[in-house]
Amino acid sequence: MPALDYQTAFHLAPIGLVLSRERTIEDCNEQVASIFRCPREALIGQSFLMLYPSPDEFERIGERIPPIMTAQGSYADDRIMKRATGELFWCHVTGRSLDRAEPHAVGVWTFEDLSATRRVAVELTPREREIAAQLVTGKTSKQIGRALDISSRTVDVYRSRLMRKYDTGNATELLQRLLGN
Repeated sequence: MPALDYQTAFHLAPIGLVLSRERTIEDCNEQVASIFRCPREALIGQSFLMLYPSPDEFERIGERIPPIMTAQGSYADDRIMKRATGELFWCHVTGRSLDRAEPHAVGVWTFEDLSATRRVAVELTPREREIAAQLVTGKTSKQIGRALDISSRTVDVYRSRLMRKYDTGNATELLQRLLGN
């Protein structure tokens, strides 16, 4: 019987695992490579930027992580990510920093592909993707505005755009479409 150690557990874990330093992939398991449709070797040493739909989203989410991680010890969200093929997909991301005072310094991150239950059905702008990711958590416009550092009115404008794009008549229908129901 083969030995079971931490390195074996890391590489065989059924969820994507990444060890990071300053938002760069130090190591990852095969599940991450499978999720992002990229050889593991091509991910190691790369910035997380390559996994985001746009540099803007990489920057904004990167700015949102430190205060939450410092206060709570970890960070988690559902967001739209980008595979090496260019395909956009919903992903649940969770991270923990080894030093709460420096959240991006060294961390452990998990990635879970949600595309089997939640599709990216329409073309969205980076801000629309951020608003959509916040809406699926059940937050109000005011809460989303605080999280994204924008006004609740701006959130309402984007929610209306999302409703038009998803051809829904109300916020409940929009949420159902975003969740893939």
